Amino acid sequence: MADLRIKIGKMLWKNPVTVASGTFGLEFAELFDLSKLGAIVTKTITLLPKPGNEPPRLAETEAGLLNSIGLQNPGLENFIKNDLPEYQKFDTNIIVSISGSSITEFSKVIKNLDKQPNIDGYEINISCPNVENEGIAFGIDKGIVYNLISHLRKITERTIIVKLTPNVTSIEEIAKAAEKGGADVLSLINTVYGMAIDIETRKSKTKNVIAGYSGIGIKPIAIQNVFRVAKVVKIPIIGMGGIRNISDALEFIIAGSSAIAVGTQNFVNPFATLDIIQGLEKYLNEQKIHYHDLIGSVR
Repeated sequence: MADLRIKIGKMLWKNPVTVASGTFGLEFAELFDLSKLGAIVTKTITLLPKPGNEPPRLAETEAGLLNSIGLQNPGLENFIKNDLPEYQKFDTNIIVSISGSSITEFSKVIKNLDKQPNIDGYEINISCPNVENEGIAFGIDKGIVYNLISHLRKITERTIIVKLTPNVTSIEEIAKAAEKGGADVLSLINTVYGMAIDIETRKSKTKNVIAGYSGIGIKPIAIQNVFRVAKVVKIPIIGMGGIRNISDALEFIIAGSSAIAVGTQNFVNPFATLDIIQGLEKYLNEQKIHYHDLIGSVR
């Protein structure tokens, strides 16, 4: 039996498979035991509730999905009261994804979450393309990234994961700034910019016109970003972007990802994560290779 255990920051995962924030919720527990995952990443939470953007907010494309949700969420207080206790029932690492419009907001969220038990890490979402003055406003400037992460590092001892946007001139510079600031892990990539038009009405298919594009169409973009970042940082990478199956997951791992996250594919096949875990075991046994030796083994 292949050993899939991997250390991600201060966490020990039973396997290197998790889910992308916003694509997976507690409703999946009706289908399978979420404890089988290496970790669960929650929907991004903000200090106060957010209604999100106006609909339409989703549009399928020829090869993926456009979304303009706008970080809709119940807010920190409601999350702690209602959702967190449900996540805490599962025997896996719980990672809470957070965002804010200022360093002060990020800090308040983490200070409150740090009082709660059974949270293993925080995903710092500095890469959402669908919210003004939030998300990507932090993720495109290396100085701001360094200041934010170094500030949050002083507040918590839990694992800090920084989620990077590909919509920058140099993702390597942003990655190095996050690592220098004290990040334990990087996750990449978030969505790229995209747009679709209804030719009958000549209107954008999403109300916000420009949306975040995810799914199989962005996989080559994501893999090359992982490959580039893995060359310049020493901390683990959680790779994501168009992963549908074991073959896709292996590409990310070989490119340099220590773990992978399934996102849009959860809407297509809710069992994709389990299929990938099983596929990893089979691949490692057949290739007679240890998992750690597979990471970044591209030739």
